[in-house]
Amino acid sequence: MLRVGWFSTGRGEGSRGFLELIQTRIESGDLDARIEFVFSNREPGEAEGSDRFFRMVEGYGIPLVTHSSRRYRGEHGGGPISRHRDAYHAEVMDLTSGFPVDISVMAGYMLIVSAEMCARRTPINLHPALPWGPSGTWQEVIWELLETGAAESGAMVHVATDVVDEGPVLAYCTFPIRGQGFDREWQRIERRSLEDLKKDGEDQPLFALIRREGVRRERPLLLESLRMLSEGRVSVSGGRVLDASGRPAERQDLGNEVERHLERGFG
Repeated sequence: MLRVGWFSTGRGEGSRGFLELIQTRIESGDLDARIEFVFSNREPGEAEGSDRFFRMVEGYGIPLVTHSSRRYRGEHGGGPISRHRDAYHAEVMDLTSGFPVDISVMAGYMLIVSAEMCARRTPINLHPALPWGPSGTWQEVIWELLETGAAESGAMVHVATDVVDEGPVLAYCTFPIRGQGFDREWQRIERRSLEDLKKDGEDQPLFALIRREGVRRERPLLLESLRMLSEGRVSVSGGRVLDASGRPAERQDLGNEVERHLERGFG
């Protein structure tokens, strides 16, 4: 059984959706894993979104550990949380030290973790871009796709490091952003500059379409990545992704598995 530590700020529907999916699959016997604890860098009462997330965690009977990064920052001289990253996450590791885990999942966790925590907690993260695609936030990724006139996008699950989006990749999936449903929107923006498009914000139709198709694939990609880990097909050790024989593993294209989920109405 794969023992999982779950890290999430718990801000909104996306965070709840990831947890609901994995816990439901665990309870049904579809995924041989157990979530040992859920950690949030918010505390009860900070925000309605995270409070709803906490109620979900408690409803599942999963131990909940919280430590407010906002309060911590205020109590230690203020400034950006990056100034407190190492000290804050040292306390997080102390708070979760009673829960041995095989892997930690960053699912809507809005902080960059410390190098020591990466080494000790084996975190994996879902990034809404291809391994060879843009880096940055999901918004930055999509704007770059529009600027470069890309033909495809995707998502990946990678080992989290203290350098954002740079860890070894476990798995990924791709989807086309050209062809049926997309070409008409590309034609509508072909004479517009990126600066002009950004005035439309996230409601820009092509931007919203790419985002919607990416989000549909993120949850099944995380599920199938955890399945690979639970079945021992891959493991993470020392910041490296290894195959069943302990050799460095190639990143796995799980596109077929993800698309099968979508064909059955997933997401």
